Amino acid sequence: MQYRCSICSRTYRWETGRYVCDCGGLFQIEYTKEVLDFDLLGHVREPSLWRYAQALPPFSTETILQVSMQEGGTPLIQLDTHLWGKTDYFMPTLSFKDRGAVVLVAAMRELRVKRCVIDSSGNAGTALAAYCARADIECEVFVPSTTSSQKIAQIEAYQALVHCIEGGREATAQACLTRVQQTGTFYASHVYNPLFWEGTKTYLYEIFEQCNQQLPKLLVVPVGNGTLLMGIAIALQELKRWNYITEFPLLIAVQALNCAPLATAFSNGLQEVPSIATMPSLAEGIAIAHPKRGAEILEAVSALGGMFVTVTEEQILVAQKALAKRGVFVEYTSAANYAGYRNALALKRELEDLDAIIPLCGAGLKSLH
Repeated sequence: MQYRCSICSRTYRWETGRYVCDCGGLFQIEYTKEVLDFDLLGHVREPSLWRYAQALPPFSTETILQVSMQEGGTPLIQLDTHLWGKTDYFMPTLSFKDRGAVVLVAAMRELRVKRCVIDSSGNAGTALAAYCARADIECEVFVPSTTSSQKIAQIEAYQALVHCIEGGREATAQACLTRVQQTGTFYASHVYNPLFWEGTKTYLYEIFEQCNQQLPKLLVVPVGNGTLLMGIAIALQELKRWNYITEFPLLIAVQALNCAPLATAFSNGLQEVPSIATMPSLAEGIAIAHPKRGAEILEAVSALGGMFVTVTEEQILVAQKALAKRGVFVEYTSAANYAGYRNALALKRELEDLDAIIPLCGAGLKSLH
């Protein structure tokens, strides 16, 4: 297993404590994966995402048993005639970020890391803190000062040290990086470290199994730093390479209109993300003004034939209430997915009769202040 720079292609042993290449490029992860036999998996009783261990980083059974909390295996529930939601708020820490966190913390345990730091809008920090607690790794979490009190309380419950930073998500990331550079502490970043994507890709494996080895025609994905989208992109390419699918579903990437640098770049045919004016959004999980992997996200959406839609703050609130009327109480970022789905149908009426799945990324209690 090794890291490869996405810019200059230089390789590093995965045991390196680095989080970027000498040239400043961010890493991709490379390792030998076995083709998943989904027919055989139908007889496997393991319900967690580790049922896909053959296509995940090769950690020891001892590490997996210590770190795992049986994350994964979340059900699909019907929301509308052609729409289903994947209930990742059923995860141990109530968000989909557990998928990536368990893989990254398993890697840290194998590397004998004793202390780590992470910056987050809330859910990734919560997930890392929880799994670090299981692995006996001290954890510091940098969050924006506007992060909901529920998320901060949850992080602190896992005995992690929380730093609340004024100035938004970008200032939070910079404060965390300064801490890393000053102390040499392991940077457990869900943005910089591609091992996180190896966990989030299991979201799509599960959908493929749950839909009887098929995929819906539409996949709706919230996009800020792209941790779920990039995992889905990896899994889609794998399923095509393994000859399970011949074409990709339409990938609908959702951004909040208040903070939509990726949607802006994509609509203008740009390969890099421009610096644009942004405002805070209720959907704090995707309110990323300067996504570090912006170019990679744009390339992935383009390669998959996807599209971007944006949603207003009012639409997010309306969507949250509409889902609650269906018995589903989710946080604002998840509500943005439903709003994005409705906006996509308004833009392209021909999508109305196509089966679609949205991720219900986090529990609604996380949005309360």
